[in-house]
Amino acid sequence: MSSLTSSRVLAPLGAAGGLFAFALDVLRGLFRRPFQLREFLQQAWFIASVTIIPTALVAIPFGAVIALQVGGLIKQFGAQSFTGSASVLAVIQQAAPIGTALLIAGAGGSAIAADLGARKIREELDAMMVLGIDPIQRLVVPRVLACILVAVFLNGLVSVVGVSGGYVFNVILQDGTPGAYIASFTALAQLPDLYVGLLKAAVFGLLAAIVASYKGMNAGGGPKGVGDAVNESVVITFLLLFVVNFVMSTIYLQLVPPKAG
Repeated sequence: MSSLTSSRVLAPLGAAGGLFAFALDVLRGLFRRPFQLREFLQQAWFIASVTIIPTALVAIPFGAVIALQVGGLIKQFGAQSFTGSASVLAVIQQAAPIGTALLIAGAGGSAIAADLGARKIREELDAMMVLGIDPIQRLVVPRVLACILVAVFLNGLVSVVGVSGGYVFNVILQDGTPGAYIASFTALAQLPDLYVGLLKAAVFGLLAAIVASYKGMNAGGGPKGVGDAVNESVVITFLLLFVVNFVMSTIYLQLVPPKAG
């Protein structure tokens, strides 16, 4: 009984170690040649096609909720002129990277896990290794790079749509001044805020692709195992994203002082 309990306790540690070792193999494969350009373009197009419309639709309520919440709070302190800047700061630093990452993990990551899991149970990955082809370099690396690229571009889309949605809802529902909303963009926000948002999106895309690829390539037990791998990849990615977001936000706020209004 004790051995069974210890195995259950150590199983998550073993899985974490396997994921970390897999991530190191992927990072090493990023610098190996030949580069699978065609696979990269196909995966980037596929991930963008399944995520761009949901991302744009999600960005509107993201920006609206932030603008309404921030606008209502700032209005109580008589600082309506900072509504636009505070909304932009929240969207660019937090809402855009998180919203992008959730959709990348939910749509793109699940598709990657399902594809690689199906290849695993069909023994295609074993056949590739027999032929001397590295599945990580051939299949995983292009998907990882595609997720990073698409995440960065979708982050820009969420930022633009979110800020625009916040502008519309602030002006219509809170009687905000259009000129003041736009003019206050630079009151609190600064250029490093944009950089950290893009960096977060790239890191989140990297994490989503690595977790999805790892769970897919280690799927077993037939179609049910592939379905379990897809579900586990999404859940694990969500947990990692929020932890990494907290760490990156904390480090950024310690290194880059907030801009005084």
